Amino acid sequence: MTRIDLEAELERLHPDCFGWSMSCCEWDRGEAEDVLQTSYLKVLDGRAVFDAHSSLKTWLFGVIRRTASEHRRWSALRGLRGLQWLDDRTAAAAGVDDPAEAVCRSEESERLVAALRSLPPRQREVLHLVFYQDLSIREAAEVLGIALGSARTHYERGKAKLRDMLTPERDER
Repeated sequence: MTRIDLEAELERLHPDCFGWSMSCCEWDRGEAEDVLQTSYLKVLDGRAVFDAHSSLKTWLFGVIRRTASEHRRWSALRGLRGLQWLDDRTAAAAGVDDPAEAVCRSEESERLVAALRSLPPRQREVLHLVFYQDLSIREAAEVLGIALGSARTHYERGKAKLRDMLTPERDER
């Protein structure tokens, strides 16, 4: 499929794609627009490649769903302070105008993001599904298509690694 054909198909499918993006983004129009734009960029710059194993629409919906998931994950990470959520009331009490921006700059958030990035993919996925998506370990195993025991192992190992990476070292004198 040529780039011109791909652009024409994206234009033709745009209303359906926007509706799906809205659904994936819990009907937040601004977030849906960002997710859809990022999805289109992935398609047009070759980061997402159509392999014709399904229809273009089905494949494109998968790209949008994964992009929305990535967007939620990064939004959640930007909203963290250490391991606790910084809500608007806490931010207002602390005199912070933009809690997400303030948290992004915090050293604790940077350490957490670096620690999460350093985890093996399966551990990171299980922890994400359990902590950020509020799924049980059993539900996370079903989503990932792995055995429950395997999911439990990844969960425990991931938590232990995060704990080790995020616990301040004590001076030994």
